[in-house]
Amino acid sequence: MNPAGTSRTCARCGHCAKENRVTQAAFACTACGHAAHADVNAAINILRAGLALRQAAEAA
Repeated sequence: MNPAGTSRTCARCGHCAKENRVTQAAFACTACGHAAHADVNAAINILRAGLALRQAAEAA
């Protein structure tokens, strides 16, 4: 799984934009207003992607 873009993608609404990454540590979605630590937001996105891959592999 490629983690590219996970720190720019909102874990709440899915909006992806470079403007979402306010600073190295701050994330603020320009679409829905969700704010979080950038690493936590990215970790949630990576976890969801990994779980989706696992579920797809189990279904196959």
